[in-house]
Amino acid sequence: MKSVIRWSATLSLVSSVLIGSFWAGTARVLALTAEQVMERLRPVPVFTLANEQGAPLVASPTEGENRGPVAGVFINRQDAERFLNDLKTRNPQVAQGVRVVPVSLADIYQIAETERSGQTPQDQQLRFAFIPAQQQVDAAMTILREGGQTVNEFEGVPIFVAQSSGQNRGYLTIQQGNQQVIPMFFDRAELQAVLTRLQQSQPELANGMQVQVVNLEGLIQTLQASENEELNQILLVPPRDSVEFVRSLQPQGGQGQQGQQRQGQQGGQQRQAQPAQPRR
Repeated sequence: MKSVIRWSATLSLVSSVLIGSFWAGTARVLALTAEQVMERLRPVPVFTLANEQGAPLVASPTEGENRGPVAGVFINRQDAERFLNDLKTRNPQVAQGVRVVPVSLADIYQIAETERSGQTPQDQQLRFAFIPAQQQVDAAMTILREGGQTVNEFEGVPIFVAQSSGQNRGYLTIQQGNQQVIPMFFDRAELQAVLTRLQQSQPELANGMQVQVVNLEGLIQTLQASENEELNQILLVPPRDSVEFVRSLQPQGGQGQQGQQRQGQQGGQQRQAQPAQPRR
């Protein structure tokens, strides 16, 4: 794949970027199949930069670095647009024809799996740099500090989940159809909105809930390697803004898959804490 931007430019994306190798080296005896993992990831839109031919904007390594090209994957659409606007100012020739493109996180996973398991030499494989929203990184560090941890940075993309502080340490679940699911949010405020509604209907339950934070990369490793059947209960809840943006691109008169899934995520009428094993 032809590189269109140097690695040094990618370093200015954010102060903390984790290269997306979160499925490399994990055990291949899966709790979930590859398709089941993608089912967990498919409802989550992320944003990349691509040229007019649809090829992703990639960063080539500097001379002497033993690594392949890197493509940026933004969790927040506004971050992707700000980076593109900055690129247009710094290097308008490179930015010509480049646009922000929403893709499913499952597609990123599938591409990386194909690169990893294919015939491409490791030092030429396309890799991904995941760029979390800084506001969510700040929220994650606040949670960790309030829990007594000394942290100066948060590595990876934060995911927020509500867990009971009681003896069973169960995660908050919501009813989706006939199934109890464990919602995990990319946006701290959206989880708080669920807890606020829960406070009104079931205050004792809400008072026993604490917000915990994990990172997306570690969660995907767990999906691949753990034998915990309750992984099938995980429901990743993408940021509302991302879902609404994707929905706005669809033809009027139909909500499409993303909108239907989001309604299912938000539409659970019954919320209760169920015992669940901590993710390992």
